[in-house]
Amino acid sequence: MSERKPRESSNIALLIDADNASPATLDPALTILGDLGTVNVRRVYGNWSKVALKGWSQLVHRHALEPQQQFDLTKGKNATDMKMTIDAMDLLYGGHVDGFGLMTSDSDFMPLAIRIRQNGTPVYGFGSSRTPEAFREACTRFIDLEALPGDEETPGTGKGTATPIDEELIKLLSDAWKASKRDDDGYASLSEVGQRVANRSSFDARSYGFSRLSELVQSLPNFATEKRESGLFVRRLR
Repeated sequence: MSERKPRESSNIALLIDADNASPATLDPALTILGDLGTVNVRRVYGNWSKVALKGWSQLVHRHALEPQQQFDLTKGKNATDMKMTIDAMDLLYGGHVDGFGLMTSDSDFMPLAIRIRQNGTPVYGFGSSRTPEAFREACTRFIDLEALPGDEETPGTGKGTATPIDEELIKLLSDAWKASKRDDDGYASLSEVGQRVANRSSFDARSYGFSRLSELVQSLPNFATEKRESGLFVRRLR
């Protein structure tokens, strides 16, 4: 996962599955999408006659959300998924959107995320710890919004809902470091390491309680880091 600067000229679309997303997590999602550009398309889908969507209704005007009404025509079936998918494909083929945010914890959106990525367009998934792995890995990057650290939470410790750092993550970073170009001292550019990680996984440092990949790596005793004029470099220690 490379740390990119925001591209203010890029047009980003955020599509929200109100039945499977918490309104309390909208602000951090909008902030994170600043990595890609400006969120000009903001649509939230659901049956607005449901009392459960009252929280989303209160955010419509505050965040300039475009509500999309979808009636539950058949019990146990939700038309939201179909409408979101149709709108996403219309936006994709319209050629005016440079990136997508899909806010949902529903694995039914996995094929949509895959199709968007096949077009070379980045798609950020936003969900919870209960989001199925199939949807997580289909996204360019997936962010567990419940794991974002609060003001008093210690990053990377697994306190609150942040995901604990495990051996699988260490191996992912180590493999990326091994595959990267290294100097005589064994240091590789963290930017290259991050890019190789992104090719294998939808991993995002924020799911582990860190705002950047560099902060996460610097917290790990398995790696040494060195700041240079050209950026941060990393070396595997053990």
